[in-house]
Amino acid sequence: MEEYITSEELKRLRSRLGVTQVEFAELINSSKSTVERWERDKKGKITGPIVPLVRILENRPNLAERYMIVPDKKTPLRLWYMHNNKRCTMIDVDDSKQFVKIKNYTDDIMFRAFGINEEPTYLDYLEFLESRCFPRTRDKIKIILDELQIPFYDPFLIIKKTEGRMAEDDFWISIEE
Repeated sequence: MEEYITSEELKRLRSRLGVTQVEFAELINSSKSTVERWERDKKGKITGPIVPLVRILENRPNLAERYMIVPDKKTPLRLWYMHNNKRCTMIDVDDSKQFVKIKNYTDDIMFRAFGINEEPTYLDYLEFLESRCFPRTRDKIKIILDELQIPFYDPFLIIKKTEGRMAEDDFWISIEE
């Protein structure tokens, strides 16, 4: 494998992916100024971990769209199902229309919010929320709700307070409203 890429190869890939310098920098977890410097240096050789990543994306550009690029938010609510600091599933929700759309960022079904279900219903979404909370039937539930300053059992409100964290795993939920 070649140990370097050129500025022209980088520009060609960025054009093929249809991303700006800023978006490409986010994609590779770098800064815009780094991408600008790489593209400005016509005779330079770009080395490092970017080389194999560029080669992979040249051969399979759909990987960037599938696993890395985040679509624009089109619903009032977006949830991120996370494992430690890794995105697993993006969940867009419109409660008024009972609409749910997801995008998985992993192929491992154990890390997906809805497992093998690629098109969950609104009911699936509600069940998922409840699965990330303590059970409705838990003993002394009123005391727990008081501690959380929640007036009644509502999985969404509980997740807002607890981030859907459970004692036995490293999954959690981030909410964008």
